[in-house]
Amino acid sequence: MERCSTTQASANRLLYPRRDAAHQLGISVRSLDYLVSDHQLDTRRIGKRILIPHSELVRFAKGNHPEPVQGSDAPDYSKEESPTL
Repeated sequence: MERCSTTQASANRLLYPRRDAAHQLGISVRSLDYLVSDHQLDTRRIGKRILIPHSELVRFAKGNHPEPVQGSDAPDYSKEESPTL
């Protein structure tokens, strides 16, 4: 019986739990939750679990997102002034 590596297993996955989806996008789970509540990512529910389809992660990753995720804990450096020397 062959074992799949983590990379191969995740490539075959159709639905991701929130933590794994956030990891795939390189954002926090809290930021992912804001994207879901803002309807920027579609979800699927199985029982009480909220899952994000792989196709949604790919669609979101291919898009351009110049604005920071609302409510994220990441600092917004886009509005800071350059230091004067």
